[in-house]
Amino acid sequence: MAHPTAPEREGRPVYRDANVLRWLGAYTASVTGDVAYYFVLTWAASRVAGAAQVGLVLAVGAAPRAVLMLGGGVLADRFGPRRVLLASDTVRSATVVAVAVVTWVAGPGLWSLCLLALAFGIVDAVFMPAVGALPPRIAPVAQLARVQALRGLAVRLANAVGPLIAAAVVAVGGAAAGFAVAGVLFVVSLVLIALVRIAPSAPSPAGRSGPGRPSPTFRDDLREGWQLLRGDRRLARLVAVLALGEMCFSGPLAAGLVLFTQDRGWGPAELGGLLAAFSIGGAATGLTLAAVSRVPRAPAVMATALLLCGLAVAALGRTQTLSTALLWCGLLGAVSGTAGTLAHALVQRATEPRYLGRITSVTTLCTLGLAPALYPLAGVVTARWGVGAFFLGCGAVCVAAVALSLTAPVRRAEL
Repeated sequence: MAHPTAPEREGRPVYRDANVLRWLGAYTASVTGDVAYYFVLTWAASRVAGAAQVGLVLAVGAAPRAVLMLGGGVLADRFGPRRVLLASDTVRSATVVAVAVVTWVAGPGLWSLCLLALAFGIVDAVFMPAVGALPPRIAPVAQLARVQALRGLAVRLANAVGPLIAAAVVAVGGAAAGFAVAGVLFVVSLVLIALVRIAPSAPSPAGRSGPGRPSPTFRDDLREGWQLLRGDRRLARLVAVLALGEMCFSGPLAAGLVLFTQDRGWGPAELGGLLAAFSIGGAATGLTLAAVSRVPRAPAVMATALLLCGLAVAALGRTQTLSTALLWCGLLGAVSGTAGTLAHALVQRATEPRYLGRITSVTTLCTLGLAPALYPLAGVVTARWGVGAFFLGCGAVCVAAVALSLTAPVRRAEL
């Protein structure tokens, strides 16, 4: 087990611990930089090559991120998440700033944007497992739900502020200035991560290496992570619950709401209102979970939240009035935030510290790698059966997550 941290010894909540707050500031700056970067990348690609090429540029970055994600988890476990974060933030900031200079000198070009997206996707595959594996190394296990709630708040804030910052900077200084601001945010994250203290990792089990035994290879570590996931029923089912729950609300939020507002004859203002309602609901949940000292019977609370997710998604797809849709989106943000926070905390609680990078890479791949597969599916289902059918299908996926969360191995999990 990881060594006790200062908050655990002193009994104070993590949101009063300076070390956790440094991590939170680093994570917030990094995610805000991510949001700003993708905004500027999309804007620049649409101006250089048109809307048809935006998907190409984004795909160039998404492909290596999905393919290399599991390898990034191995690196996080081998070298430690903090060291990997420092290296990846250094590369990200240097790459984005370099492209900002090139763009300022020569203007944005399709090939330079594709190269940036490719490099960023490769580094993201290393960064994401490491950043997800860090919370158990800076906070006691009893407060993992609080840490995950704070992380959720950071994501909501970044999603709200990042586009505003990027839009304002691009309007004044163009794509070069936008990339430069994203690079500065990554530098801020780098500095704060360098100041974070972490507990030492647990030693490797005896017998893995030693006199006369070869050191385990990268492939050995990867195989060992998969064997853990296959052999631990509780952990495997928690990962599945997390993945299914994410697919339930990520699909409607990312693709379904656009189709939903178009089907209802609404415009960008209404879509923005629905997204804002979702964010407000999630922020309220984050504040609540960060404030409470413990969540009794966390698996049951998670299952209830997932059930409400499914009902809210299905009901939203049948809603005809904007006011009712806003209410459903607010509820969906609140209950999905609850389910996601607890699912992440339970997965980390059930994982041995030396496997955190590899297991986090699996959950990240499931949540960020598989959820985008719903985007084209949303269009196909909506065109054939209507937007309500797509939302109903997402609700059914969430019910499947509820069924898994009610099985005995998950019900016995605890924080």
